[in-house]
Amino acid sequence: MSARHTPVRLADVQDEDCPTREVLDRVGDKWSVLVIVLLGERTHRFSELHRAIDGISQRMLTLTVRALERDGLVSRTVHASVPPRVDYRLTDLGRSLLAPLEALNAWAVEHRGDIQAARDEHDRRSG
Repeated sequence: MSARHTPVRLADVQDEDCPTREVLDRVGDKWSVLVIVLLGERTHRFSELHRAIDGISQRMLTLTVRALERDGLVSRTVHASVPPRVDYRLTDLGRSLLAPLEALNAWAVEHRGDIQAARDEHDRRSG
């Protein structure tokens, strides 16, 4: 085990004050991950985010970007124009989350077939 690796322990994860649980609460929903990935490409206006994320309501997008902003992952810039323009971008902290999300995506792609095979086998035995 490397010096940087900290093992995940059940007692820690069960603690409501667990940093892992706090982060998973934020990025564990599909909307937050989609917003983070889009903002990882470039700065977006609210309307661009809304059009790019299929199925998200305006209210849910508002709640999502507010929560990400509160956590310091996204910054919001209001431009004094008519109509007002609001831009969203990842902060440095938000950018640091892209690598773990990319690693999770790579793992999911690599093991998708294994997971499906396990599900099929389970369903065959259970059915």
